[in-house]
Amino acid sequence: MRRARHRWIAPFTKESYREGIAAMMPLALAISVWGVVTGVAIVNAGMTVPIALVFTLMVFAGSAQLATLPLLAVGAPLWVVWITAALVNLRFVIFSAASRNYFIGLPWRQRLLAGYLNGDLGFALFQRRFADDTERGTAEQHGYFYGGAMVNWVAWQIASIAGILLGGLAPTQWGLELAASLALLAVLIPMANKFPAVAGIVVTAVLSVLTVGMPMKLGLLVSVLVGGAVAMAADAWSTS
Repeated sequence: MRRARHRWIAPFTKESYREGIAAMMPLALAISVWGVVTGVAIVNAGMTVPIALVFTLMVFAGSAQLATLPLLAVGAPLWVVWITAALVNLRFVIFSAASRNYFIGLPWRQRLLAGYLNGDLGFALFQRRFADDTERGTAEQHGYFYGGAMVNWVAWQIASIAGILLGGLAPTQWGLELAASLALLAVLIPMANKFPAVAGIVVTAVLSVLTVGMPMKLGLLVSVLVGGAVAMAADAWSTS
């Protein structure tokens, strides 16, 4: 197995890289729909096309983009925008903590890039593939991660840029937000094939409804934290 080497990318096997691409490709449609929705929302909120393009390339997180758009539109202080984005994205702290042992031995540049590329769907696929491995931080694992992340990033950026350029040409009557939600739901349901995952999803879904009125999107954070804790507790209980 040949390993690709780069200053910013950890050594990985090309075979596992292709495996990661194949695993993420079925999700590309759902990612693209969300990207178009977000791109359209960005320009409809009043952001110019050049600034919107920089925005989507730098802020690789659709939920953070959508959460901060209303604040940017009304000219909210930058510290409020930053705090809101941080709160919405705190779930990635959980993802990173769960993935830590796979990347902790890498130089800081490679960890920084991996953190930027880490996403919800990629994390789910990666954990399903390697959660039971006793050895962490292998070239096979890194290849799978980069393969999936590449598809995720490219699909998102192309779709988001298309949405930005389309702008008002895609009316809200098309129901793109609902289509995006249904597309993501369709690809996530097959991943919930074990009791801990189902328990975590149910708890997260119920809490997200109960806490929807919390300020600054804190309900999302609470739901993810509690749902993750329930899933880990259920996993520990089922394996004991």
